[in-house]
Amino acid sequence: MTAPTPVREHMDRTIASYEASARDYNAIVAGHRPPEIEGAVRRMMQRVPAGGTVLEIGSGSGQDADFVESLGGIVRRTDAVQAFLDLQAERGKKGELLNVVTDALGGPYDAVLAMCVLIHVDRAQIAPVLRKVFDALAPGGVFLAAMRIGEGETLGDYQTVYWSKDAFADALAAAGLDLQWDSQWIGRDDVTWANFLACRPR
Repeated sequence: MTAPTPVREHMDRTIASYEASARDYNAIVAGHRPPEIEGAVRRMMQRVPAGGTVLEIGSGSGQDADFVESLGGIVRRTDAVQAFLDLQAERGKKGELLNVVTDALGGPYDAVLAMCVLIHVDRAQIAPVLRKVFDALAPGGVFLAAMRIGEGETLGDYQTVYWSKDAFADALAAAGLDLQWDSQWIGRDDVTWANFLACRPR
């Protein structure tokens, strides 16, 4: 049997940590979505046709999916953490287990949404993940992601990878996605984030 790679160990540890802390995490963020995220999602949905399909990667407790649905989108809610899906099920919302690194994404979708979640993907895995996103989008489909801005990474219970805006924009371009706009903002604990909206060319 092959031993797990460090990359897989980091991913598994991050998932296990969220399994243990999902309810505590939800208590912190419930009802407190940053206006910068809501604004970015609203701008994304302006590019999605009425009744369009949206894949959400890392739905968590489902607040962003709820907002997308309020704007007329049809959301496929997914997360790699069963505890988050259980929280949504308690509200009557159905989600599916999906690990963006190891699983197929399906599609085609009019949009793919990944807010504050790809920060937990190892830097070496970002290129294949973004290519999966490209393949999952319909021509003209849009991808919205929020990434932590900075240098390096932190390990421990949660792997968190920081990106410069230029480096992540380059990664999007390498995957064939055309960056439409980005915006930087400050979140909880003075963490710097950036939203990126890119599209698959028609």
